[in-house]
Amino acid sequence: MEETESLFSPTDLEQLAEHGISQEEATEQIAYLREGKSYLNLEGSCSLKRGIMQVPSHEMPYYLDLWEEYRANPSHKICKFVPASGAATRMFQQLYELLDKGSLDPEELSTEQRHFFDHIESFPFFGELSETCLRNEWSTVGKLLEGGRYDLVVKSLLSPSGMNYGHQPKGLIPFHKYPDKYIRTAATEHLVEGALYTKNRDGIVRVHYTVSPEHSDFFRQHIERSRGRIEGDYGVIVESSFSCQSSGSDTLALDEEGNPFRTHDGKLLFRPGGHGALIENLNALESDIIFIKNIDNVSMDHLKSNTILYKKLIGGILLAVQERIFGYLHQLERGRNSHTQLEEIVHFLDETLCIKIPQIDLLNDKDLAERLVQKLNRPIRVCGMVRNDGEPGGGPYIVRDSDGSTSLQIVETSQIDPNNEHDVALQQGSKYFNPVDIVCSPYNYKGEHFNLPDYVNKRTAFVSHKSKDGKKLLALERPGLWNGAMDHWNTLFVEVPSDTFTPVKTVVDLLRNEHQSTDDLD
Repeated sequence: MEETESLFSPTDLEQLAEHGISQEEATEQIAYLREGKSYLNLEGSCSLKRGIMQVPSHEMPYYLDLWEEYRANPSHKICKFVPASGAATRMFQQLYELLDKGSLDPEELSTEQRHFFDHIESFPFFGELSETCLRNEWSTVGKLLEGGRYDLVVKSLLSPSGMNYGHQPKGLIPFHKYPDKYIRTAATEHLVEGALYTKNRDGIVRVHYTVSPEHSDFFRQHIERSRGRIEGDYGVIVESSFSCQSSGSDTLALDEEGNPFRTHDGKLLFRPGGHGALIENLNALESDIIFIKNIDNVSMDHLKSNTILYKKLIGGILLAVQERIFGYLHQLERGRNSHTQLEEIVHFLDETLCIKIPQIDLLNDKDLAERLVQKLNRPIRVCGMVRNDGEPGGGPYIVRDSDGSTSLQIVETSQIDPNNEHDVALQQGSKYFNPVDIVCSPYNYKGEHFNLPDYVNKRTAFVSHKSKDGKKLLALERPGLWNGAMDHWNTLFVEVPSDTFTPVKTVVDLLRNEHQSTDDLD
């Protein structure tokens, strides 16, 4: 308590309370920042031999029928959860470098910049950009480019005096132009996906977007404008909802001396806790089944077939696994299970979920049954995994937990000890990549909603080096939504085709085939 009092003044405690952060939580954050990161203990990388399920074509109809039957029932609430608070700034990062450069020769452009301008008419926002350049510069895009005024074109695209795309959320940037000149943003493409695999018998499609507070109204208005066209084209009723990351999920920072970082006016500095804080938003949804997918991972209609097929497939797999887990939990609750029955459950945990319980031979049947309940009675998720073609980011691993048992986890690079030769070798040999293609269930076998924050592994938070007003600081980012925030979930990995992963990280990614109309392709 003395340590807490020395850390925070009465004014600090008032500031914490206003943010919705308790003293205990703030003290834990400071302690973690001082101790530094902790790494996971990797048992192995997942493969088709162990950890990743590959569904044979003859088994697909079974899972697809399960899903179609489930979603046809109006009493089942299905929702798409789309993290969409990210700004488009990074998407246009290379173009920002051209502002205030004046006239340039084409040779002075980077490869990506030249690629952008060489194909500028292929972007879905070209029409709007043309009008903006005429209004702001009294010149066409073509004339400006002939004169080397790339900076003025970029200014019309990104600045507040132009289209202001650099300050818009990525979800509201036009991604796709269809042959009838109909343009869809990433946000509206998610409505279309929802219509194709989540609508129930009444035609209801539910999509929940997490957005930043400053963009909340823009998102609502955009979805409202887009809703009518989607409902008419697909015969659905769209029920969209929105939430913002709570200020209570913000985190503190440390200065170079290891003390709470303070702004120029002496106040504590709060920083957004990262996308892992969205576990609170996910927890607030009252949906039986929730699909999770990033805002920028969408494709045009002519390439959606595999995406829709495998979304339905992993939905059916979730239902099948959930039914089996619930059956075992009801069986264990009734009691008087034979040792053979308990061994069947042990085998299921090992073969299906890669959960091995340590020193199982030392447990009597009563203690074993309790351990099995503890392992089974958790939120469930099925995660699609694609073949690793050099994409940066996390992947599927078997991890040894603190209790000695193993489990399936999505592990990010920051969670792997760079000095552990065994774990680094596993990472380098990993054959699969996490595209964020998840379907999950937040309810237990009694129909009660799990409190999802209870299943977060706080020790997987990430400490990063940042700066503020020219001063260095240590920042704390909460455990990622699909790794540390879902650490204590029951997980199943399923191989999905690589063409279901079509993200847009930079603006030139929109020139890839999956984001171009068939009329625009050679």
